[in-house]
Amino acid sequence: MDKEKKIKDWFVKYPKVLVALSGGVDSCLVAFFARKYLGKENAVSIIGVSPSLKKKDLAIAEEFCNEHDITLVKLYPKEMDDPNYNTNPINRCYFCKTALYDEMHELRVQEYPDFVLVNGNNKTDWKDYRPGLKAADEKSAFSPLADCGFEKEDIRNYAEKFGLKVWDKPASPCLSSRFPYGENITKEKLAMVEKAENILNDFGFNDVRVRYDNGRARIEVLYEEISRLLDNYDKIESMILNFGFEKCEIDSEGLVSGKLNRALDI
Repeated sequence: MDKEKKIKDWFVKYPKVLVALSGGVDSCLVAFFARKYLGKENAVSIIGVSPSLKKKDLAIAEEFCNEHDITLVKLYPKEMDDPNYNTNPINRCYFCKTALYDEMHELRVQEYPDFVLVNGNNKTDWKDYRPGLKAADEKSAFSPLADCGFEKEDIRNYAEKFGLKVWDKPASPCLSSRFPYGENITKEKLAMVEKAENILNDFGFNDVRVRYDNGRARIEVLYEEISRLLDNYDKIESMILNFGFEKCEIDSEGLVSGKLNRALDI
């Protein structure tokens, strides 16, 4: 069966949904499908606003919902107040997602009692270490893309087919993912990382990570863009050090998503 037909049938089974939206292509596609098949009143998107969410991603989510006439509700989960989160254990994502789903559940109880929680998880996510998936299971949050067999490539293809501007948006995991496990996460450190990545974006590097490593900024750009980074490095380094980093360096391997998970014995 065609995946588009599968997802349409999926929403027939769950005709009222609250979509956990991040501004990434995965959750945006779910929000688009929900709005397309269920109508505006039955497909409400929820975004958790916190220091670990890039302001650019919040703006993208707002623009996306405005363009596609999707109701967007902002919630403010307090994961930063939880030492289980900000001490940055290997299952940090579990506590983050739990905080978000708890807020969504409270909203559902108060205003949307007949709705179910859904997210943008897909089959590709199951191949990586993602402790947040456990939180989704515990809070009965459904994953329509995964249920219908969508891989990451399928998601981008369908997003492009329907003209979603985010179809080729680089992956943008939360800012807390830039910290090695065990490195305490604070609002100040998150802001430093966000500012540093914005500088790289300003220089034309769209797919970037600035890893926080014991006070140092370790820059990752696509491997084929490292030479261009070197050409501009003096200016970039000076700007990034002004944000409070003790040292700035380039990762010669280039950008590798989930690189910090290499330290895990899993």
